[in-house]
Amino acid sequence: MNSADIRGQRWVVKIGSALITADNTGLNLELIQHWCAQFARLMDDGVELVLVSSGSIAEGMHRLGLRTRPRTIHELQAAAAVGQMGLVQTYESELKAHKIPTAQILLTHEDLSNRKRYLNARSTLSTLLSLSVLPVVNENDTVTTDEIKFGDNDNLAALVANLIAADRLVILTDQEGLFDRDPRSSKDAKLVELGTAGDPRLLAMAGPSGSSVGSGGMTTKLLAAERASRAGTETTIASGRTTDVLLRLKNGEMLGTHLQSNQPKLDARKQWLANQLQVRGELTVDSGASNKIAAGTSSLLAIGVIAVQGQFNRGELVSCVDANGREVARGLVNYNAQEITKLLGCHSKDIEQRLGYIDEPELINRDNMVSV
Repeated sequence: MNSADIRGQRWVVKIGSALITADNTGLNLELIQHWCAQFARLMDDGVELVLVSSGSIAEGMHRLGLRTRPRTIHELQAAAAVGQMGLVQTYESELKAHKIPTAQILLTHEDLSNRKRYLNARSTLSTLLSLSVLPVVNENDTVTTDEIKFGDNDNLAALVANLIAADRLVILTDQEGLFDRDPRSSKDAKLVELGTAGDPRLLAMAGPSGSSVGSGGMTTKLLAAERASRAGTETTIASGRTTDVLLRLKNGEMLGTHLQSNQPKLDARKQWLANQLQVRGELTVDSGASNKIAAGTSSLLAIGVIAVQGQFNRGELVSCVDANGREVARGLVNYNAQEITKLLGCHSKDIEQRLGYIDEPELINRDNMVSV
């Protein structure tokens, strides 16, 4: 593979908690300084950068004298509120030494699931990049709850990569990359240097998180790479402790695990639909409808739906699954759950007879639906 194939001019860099904290003694200032020096070099070379940084909860734990990660959402929110101060101050101070202005961006799932707020977030990030500002993004842990959390910052980084149409997502971790087996227990473990995002064989190789302060493991990184690939973004998973890792990646050196995208790039609206984490209900479709909507060639008609689960309103996001429960698509419905229950197996021409009115001839228009 030619080194130019993996070079991009708009990068999202994600740094995990296991790297950014120094064994429960606060932030690892030496590593942060090392990364910030690399950020400056990359930006001098014309790379637009967005940083997704973990560490607020871990830093808050240190400042509050907590030795183990809190379990309740309120304790986590409190730790995040305390730690966010130190995290942002550190990045601002280190990047200011390189004459790089910074901006703090705190996001929740609601910010990206609401179309208007999603577009506003994209516009803000794009404007900051045009002004040569380095945005530091984190989940707004102080207000999120379990029901609306992104789940981990790997996932958030992938969503940000989609949001700004990044060329490359770099996930810096405390591991060299993905191994074909657990290197902690197998001396014969081999680094997977190149793969395809979404390959189920790679997921089978991934193990659980080895960190007491982080929330994700290698599996979440592979899932993030798959999500990022929907925007045509390539992903590299590499050790943040490797000397000049970002600069060496920019120069085409193969470090860590590089995951290519083999998916056709979705347009902006389809990306937004595909990246919603919260679905409000589920429609089970027959084999004919499953094949058509998976191919992206057809709207979903009532005649192809055989079951409804969940309570949802018109305009909300639902998942379309086949008879085996496998998700084939998701989209915005034209009718609520009660109405669709009355329309199961119904021809479009009979909708008005069953409901007493008709809004749209299809349950989900193909323009408001994306295959997954």
